[in-house]
Amino acid sequence: MKAISKLLLTGLFAMIAVGVAANTSNAQGLKIGFVKDDVIKQRYQAWTRAQEQWDLDTKAWEDEAVTKQTELEELQQEFDRQKLILSEEKRKEREAAIAAKQDALDAFTRQIFGPSGTAERKHDQLIRPLLENVTKAIEAVAIQENYDVVFTLQSGLGYIKLDYDITEKVLKYLDEQEG
Repeated sequence: MKAISKLLLTGLFAMIAVGVAANTSNAQGLKIGFVKDDVIKQRYQAWTRAQEQWDLDTKAWEDEAVTKQTELEELQQEFDRQKLILSEEKRKEREAAIAAKQDALDAFTRQIFGPSGTAERKHDQLIRPLLENVTKAIEAVAIQENYDVVFTLQSGLGYIKLDYDITEKVLKYLDEQEG
């Protein structure tokens, strides 16, 4: 994701440079700014609180997973020590118990850390509103300070004055090429 954001940012800078070179009379007034994502994350108090909550939740999930893993390992070790003296029936019972513990650990891991799992949903719940706030703040400052373009250095968030939107022109060109 970071590589794509940097690629898009580099491409956007290149397009602006071409635009500046192609039309210097319009580009002389182009006002560009940037935002340091890492500084926002360090100094935006809501972000810091969200990160602390995320760290607590993650530690709790990891601790539970470690506990489940330890229980499984202890059960397996006990079985390994006793399997030679256990009856066939008892051996099958213990093997079933070990398999059930392994299944429970796997299910827990998928539920918490798997795609669309609890961790992903919690992260989204904590971070999405903050990203929206940062985006609104970038846009507000850009409009207030009359910036044409504001980039972020890492996240891909930013602002570009709508005057520079050429989407309709590109669509018209594409329609003409197909027609």
